[in-house]
Amino acid sequence: MGKIKLVTDSTCNLSSNLISKYDISILPLSIIMGENVYSDGLDITPEAIYKWSDANKTTPKTDAVTPDKAVDILQPFVEAGRDIIFFGISSQMSTTCNVIRTLSETTGDSRYANIRVIDTLSVSAGINLQILYAVKLAEEGKNADEIVELVNKRREKVNASFLVDTLTYLSRGGRCSAAAALLANTLKVKPRIVIKNGVMDLDRKYRGSAKFAIFRYVEDLKYQLLSADETCVFISHSGCSQEVIDDVWAYLAELHHFHRIYVTRAGSVISSHCGPGTLGIYFYESK
Repeated sequence: MGKIKLVTDSTCNLSSNLISKYDISILPLSIIMGENVYSDGLDITPEAIYKWSDANKTTPKTDAVTPDKAVDILQPFVEAGRDIIFFGISSQMSTTCNVIRTLSETTGDSRYANIRVIDTLSVSAGINLQILYAVKLAEEGKNADEIVELVNKRREKVNASFLVDTLTYLSRGGRCSAAAALLANTLKVKPRIVIKNGVMDLDRKYRGSAKFAIFRYVEDLKYQLLSADETCVFISHSGCSQEVIDDVWAYLAELHHFHRIYVTRAGSVISSHCGPGTLGIYFYESK
């Protein structure tokens, strides 16, 4: 993409092939497990987090991208004079966007003030949608300022939701009460969470097995999917069975609407909060 360089953080869960294809750089968030600090996507896996969380009956703490790690990754592009556009997790969920905005103050290098920061108001594949849109705009010859303006203008069209298999992890992290989690798990209630204006909110609840609830959740999105931007749709999960993923992929394919269906696996930060078995559908609403 010439002079333009796209950067995001590790909560995007962008697949390795898309990272490589579009030369996207990833800034890792931190995961704190006891006295140990890990870098998301580099030296810790979701499976290790699930094991630690179950053993300690709590969830790890997560933290924003650290300034030193950000500088290590961004410095070569800054020195090369490239137009850096950073796509960050919603500022309602993390201070990562603010960390990038203030790098020029912490480094004393005024060139960092030229980095353009997009608060995606989303997470996971909701970030990916905006990155791929920026790629398209760059390929059309748009400059960095034009890309930022157009991506920001379209942010509210990102439709982001996911179905949680168990409330145990949200409870351990203080995002719902232990009593509510116990009741929901006993009754096999699966809540659908939506992201609006950068904030997660409970939308509705499903009951039954994980496979049944996920399929109902996807079916309920049918008419929104059929009126969505047909460019692409994302399936993002935190460790669902291949059978469930294949069924969801097949359902989306049978709509004969999307040009591409991407499947991404949630990284350690996202997985630590939502737990295993979570699956989400992400797409742009019609232009």
